[in-house]
Amino acid sequence: MNTKLQKDRHNVRFFSTVLGFIIALSMAFTIPSRPAVAEIPTDADFHDAHFHLTNYVQKGTDMKDFVDMMGSKIGRSTVFGIPLQQQWSYSNTGDWAPAYYLQTDAPLYYYSYTDAHIAMAYRSLAKEDQARLDPMITGFNPTDMYAADHIRRVLKDFPGVFSGIGEFTIHKEFVSSKVAGEIASLTNPALDKIFDFAGKAGLIVILHNDVDMQPRHDQEPYMLPQLKELFARHPDTTIIWAHMGVGRIVRPHKEQAAIIEKICTDPGLQHVYIDLSWMELAKYIMASPKTIKGTADMINRYPDRFLFGTDVVAPKKLDDMVEVYDAYAPLWAALTPETSAKVRKGNYERLFDEARRKVRAWEKTNIKGEK
Repeated sequence: MNTKLQKDRHNVRFFSTVLGFIIALSMAFTIPSRPAVAEIPTDADFHDAHFHLTNYVQKGTDMKDFVDMMGSKIGRSTVFGIPLQQQWSYSNTGDWAPAYYLQTDAPLYYYSYTDAHIAMAYRSLAKEDQARLDPMITGFNPTDMYAADHIRRVLKDFPGVFSGIGEFTIHKEFVSSKVAGEIASLTNPALDKIFDFAGKAGLIVILHNDVDMQPRHDQEPYMLPQLKELFARHPDTTIIWAHMGVGRIVRPHKEQAAIIEKICTDPGLQHVYIDLSWMELAKYIMASPKTIKGTADMINRYPDRFLFGTDVVAPKKLDDMVEVYDAYAPLWAALTPETSAKVRKGNYERLFDEARRKVRAWEKTNIKGEK
């Protein structure tokens, strides 16, 4: 064999050995990527029907990190931002940047980019992780007659992403009066346009509207008839009333149980559901054995009408959500096993699976080929 051929073969063997060593070394020191979740954990404690990824200055949790946090404890979750941005007014707080609406007198304003942010973060996930989340559209002004057009535009630009709209606010303690521009109202035709479109597209609506303005128990809440009339005008729209209508200072009305029961028994309001979310609501329900029993008895009578959510904002760890879930532990214990399973997971699956199906069908029919 000639010397040149032997040299060439030696070089090939040498470089092959070096290349193999480099590949093995790189594999040994490469940080493994986060493994995709193979399926939604069937033994999860709950699904989260009310979850904010970002806060009032549009900062929050990375969506990939959130899926990691969910682990096997949380099966599925809604995911939405907050539609309002807190203005940093130098004349009010100087160099100090407020991060919450109660930290400054400066106004709030509607922040439409939140929808694109949520959609792009969702699209960055593996398909297996996307299956665990139901993104919601929130970045619209409910006093704007163009708001329904914004929602339609978001569906057009981000097909295959969203399952509903909300949580958005009409009347909310401390918040409503801070929003710049026109005051939102339950009687505004712009709101009817939003609900009409949501019904046609199959989008679930999560609405925050306090049952009353202040904790006055000597009169019928003036907003309640307006709220029921709004619900009744939109029988084809699946509506979730957030927090059972209560807040920090807007305590449950003395007839709160009767109010909820009337919604559950009214044949014209069978499309309306109640979310048991937020630590503040837990405080009211867990106030005494009587309030726990009264709430549990009502939910046991209407097990298909309630969903659980944490209402956690921009969490840093799983414990932030679990703390809210655990706060409702006496209620879970007071429910029948069948009712508890529906409130914690079953009703979420039924409503949001149907919303996904309807919205994807609407997108296929109405935005295919649009430019």
